[in-house]
Amino acid sequence: MSGYSYMTKDGYNKLKAELDILKTVKRQEIAAAIAEAREKGDLSENAEYKAAKDEQGMLEMKISQLDTKLASVRLLDESQIDASKVSLLTTVRIKNLKNNKELKYKIVPESESDIAAKKISSSSPVGEGLLGKKVGEIAEVKTPRGVIEFEILEITI
Repeated sequence: MSGYSYMTKDGYNKLKAELDILKTVKRQEIAAAIAEAREKGDLSENAEYKAAKDEQGMLEMKISQLDTKLASVRLLDESQIDASKVSLLTTVRIKNLKNNKELKYKIVPESESDIAAKKISSSSPVGEGLLGKKVGEIAEVKTPRGVIEFEILEITI
């Protein structure tokens, strides 16, 4: 495994914005809560102080995790996507051959999947089953309910 995680520019910018808020606004809020709790006297029996310090520890851990994640990101360039087959960042229109329902999904990195927005992870069962398929091909997807066959109707960027 390469140790890299792949993201779109939008996904990267969203994570970077979250990290910036944590480093500025949230750090200041917690520092103020600690200072306020400190003013209330004996720290050994001060529940507010302990809670604020715990929150600070959790925040710093989250900041560290996001820093590490962003450091290992490789951006995906949509202009370099080959729409002749299903791949990351392609939108695929498929037909479930069991019930003849048509579905349309964008294949995205796991960190950006959002089923409500019709974005499915390339590592999900459906995403994995569709990767590499071309228009007209049948993808057999293993799901907990059994194998579902999808016909690839269209691939776009």
